[in-house]
Amino acid sequence: MEIDKAIRDCDDRRLKTKYNNAVYVIQRALALYNIEEVAFSFNGGKDSIVLLHLLRAGYYLHKREQVKHDENLARNETKFPIRTIYFESPSAFPEINSFTYETAAAYKLQLDIIRQDFKSGLEGLLKTRPIRAIFLGVRIGDPTAVGQEQFSPSSPGWPPFMRVNPILDWSYRDVWAFLLTSKVPYCSLYDQGYTSVGSIYDTVPNKLLSISNPSSGKVEYRPAYMLADGRSERAGRARKSTHKADRSISLSNGTSDVEPQQTCIPTASVIGVGDEILLGNVEDLVGQSLCRRLHSIGWAVTQFDVLRSDIDSVAESVERQKSTNDMVFIYGGIGPLHSDATLAGIAKSFGVRLAPDEEFEEYLTSIVGYQSTGERNEMAQLPEGITELLHHEKLPVPFMKCQNVIILMATNIMELDKEWDCLIELAASSGLLTLTNPFASKHLTTTLSDVEVSQPLSALRIDFPDLFIGCYRKTRRGPLVITLEGKDQGNVQLATEALMKKFHAGALFETV
Repeated sequence: MEIDKAIRDCDDRRLKTKYNNAVYVIQRALALYNIEEVAFSFNGGKDSIVLLHLLRAGYYLHKREQVKHDENLARNETKFPIRTIYFESPSAFPEINSFTYETAAAYKLQLDIIRQDFKSGLEGLLKTRPIRAIFLGVRIGDPTAVGQEQFSPSSPGWPPFMRVNPILDWSYRDVWAFLLTSKVPYCSLYDQGYTSVGSIYDTVPNKLLSISNPSSGKVEYRPAYMLADGRSERAGRARKSTHKADRSISLSNGTSDVEPQQTCIPTASVIGVGDEILLGNVEDLVGQSLCRRLHSIGWAVTQFDVLRSDIDSVAESVERQKSTNDMVFIYGGIGPLHSDATLAGIAKSFGVRLAPDEEFEEYLTSIVGYQSTGERNEMAQLPEGITELLHHEKLPVPFMKCQNVIILMATNIMELDKEWDCLIELAASSGLLTLTNPFASKHLTTTLSDVEVSQPLSALRIDFPDLFIGCYRKTRRGPLVITLEGKDQGNVQLATEALMKKFHAGALFETV
C-alpha cells in the first residue's frame, strides 16, 4: 500500500509515531464495528484528506491481518468500502467542491451527499443506514475538539453514534508532514495562502504567509505548509467577539487596520498571581504599570485582583472576569513550580483540561535544550483546545492567549516594557487588541478640604456621566489632586471649566 510504504520509508520519527497511533485507532474501530456500520465525514479540507488516506492505509492493514497472503488484496487496494459523507454547502469554496468530487472519483468513494446542516443530515442518514461510528478529522485546537477523546459518544441531543478521532493529537505540522511525505493531492486553496478553510464568508488567506511582489506591486501568498507557527493556523478566519454582543466583526489576521466606531469603551481586568505579593515579600509594580498602559491605549480597567497561588482562586477570578470584560490580562504563577497555578486555573475556568502541546514543547526545547525534561514537559501543558501562541521575534517565549484571556510572562517592569511593546506591535498587525483613542485628561490641584469639594464634584458627576472623576493626595497633608478623564477632549474641557466656576478664583489650578 503506497501510503503505508511512504511513511515507513521516511526519516521523520515523529510522523511515524503519529501515523502508527492513528492507524491503530482505525484498526480498533474496524475491529469493533462491521464495515457497514462505519462512515467517514469528508469535507475536502487538509485534515479530511489526511484522514482519508489514513483510513485507506488502516483498512488495507486491517484486511491484511484478516486475509494473509491474499494476492487479490494488493490488486484491489484502491477499493475503499467505507461510506463517505459529504455535507455540500452553497457557502463552500468552488475549489473545495471540485476537489471533493475529483477525490471521490479517484478513490472510488461511496459518497453520500447531504445538503442539510450537520445535525439534521446525520439524523436523516442514520435512519436509513446502520451507521454506529463516524470517523472525523478533528484535531486538538479545533473549536469542536474540547473534551473529546479518540473514541467519544455523540453529544446529548444528537443522534447516537461513536465519534472516532484518529488524528485528535496531530498538530498542524503533523498534517503537512503527512501530506508532503505521502505526496497525495490536496485542495489548491492551500497553495494560495489559505491555512484553515471554512466558508467563502469567513475565510481569507493567512496574512502571515503574505509576501510583496516587487515586480507587480501586488501581495502574494506562500503555500500553507510554510506557516512557521501552527498555532496561527486559524488566523485567516473572520470571527465575532463572544463577550460583547454589539461589537463589530473583525478579521483575526489583521487584513485591515480598523479603528472601530465604538459606542462604549473597551474594558479589561488585570489579575496578578503570587503568594509573595500578598505576603508583602515583593513590591508588585507590574500590575500598576499594566493598568497605566491599558489606559494609554484607551482601555478602561474595571478590576485589579491579586490572588493566592491557588488553582481554585485563579479559576474563580478568571471565570468572573472573562465574561464581563473585553480582555483579561493575567501575570505571575507561570512555570513548572508547585506554586505556579495560573494555567491550571485558567483551564478550570473554561472547563477544559491541561494537555501536552507538542508544538510548544518543541519550541521550548529549542530554548531550554534537552536538559530539565520534567520542567519542560510541565510548561508544555496548556489549556486544551483554547490556547493560541502569539510569537514575536523579540520575545524568547510567546504570549499565550485563551480566548479573551492573555497570559503575560513578565515578572518585573523591564520585562513588561518589552512584552508590552511586542503586544502593541502584534495588535497593530493581527487585530489582537483594539487600539482606541487615548483618554483626554485634566489634573487640577487645590488646597481645599475634601468636605469643601465633595458636593461640587458630586454635582459634576451628574452633569458629565461619561467622565471618570477621581481624587487623591500624594502625601497625607499634601494638596488634593482632582482628575477628570474621558474620550472626548472637548467634554473634559467643559467639565474643567464648569468645576472651576464653582469655586473662587485661584482655588483650583491646572497641573501636568
